[in-house]
Amino acid sequence: MVLKNLSFEVVPGEIVALMGLSGCGKSTLCYCLNGIIPHSWGGVMEGRILVNGKDTREFTVASLAQEVGLVFQDPDTQLFSPTVEDEIAFAPENMCLPRELIRERVDEVISLLGIESLREANPYQLSGGEKHLVALAAVLALDPPILVLDEVMSQLDYSGKKKVADALEKLRQQGKTIIAVEHDLETVAMADRMMVMKNGELTPPGCDHFV
Repeated sequence: MVLKNLSFEVVPGEIVALMGLSGCGKSTLCYCLNGIIPHSWGGVMEGRILVNGKDTREFTVASLAQEVGLVFQDPDTQLFSPTVEDEIAFAPENMCLPRELIRERVDEVISLLGIESLREANPYQLSGGEKHLVALAAVLALDPPILVLDEVMSQLDYSGKKKVADALEKLRQQGKTIIAVEHDLETVAMADRMMVMKNGELTPPGCDHFV
């Protein structure tokens, strides 16, 4: 998907819902926000994407992962550890954080998302919704200031959606910036505003806010 004429700003503590029909460019935009495009998947980029003042073209994906936590639409692309606890601890361990801090972060995100019962489970044996919760927990363990969620709620039941919604509200109160790609208006009711994409572009200003 070719993105064009995109220009927007999201402020700290804001939740923005990104909506649009399948194939309109939502996921492509997500991959641009943390440098996967153009660093990992290639592509030509004109203009700039600034994340906390960093031009995404000038920093590695690994470096940007500490600024922008991306949860993919397909959680299977992010899960590879033998247990949920190992999965959540993996990224902080690779950052060489102190063991005590890693343990603290793992416990915090497990509690935040209400997935204590999954701690010792094998991620590959979980349901689609549970995998999304684990992928989100793994991203939150990095404590990034910005979260980009690509249809995280799509496979969750009511209970799972409530867990995520409650967690996002707590994260908002902590000053996190959240961009959530969703199709269902009900699941993004907590958003401060909505941006709608069509054919790689955002709809005109004035059409992107909840009423």
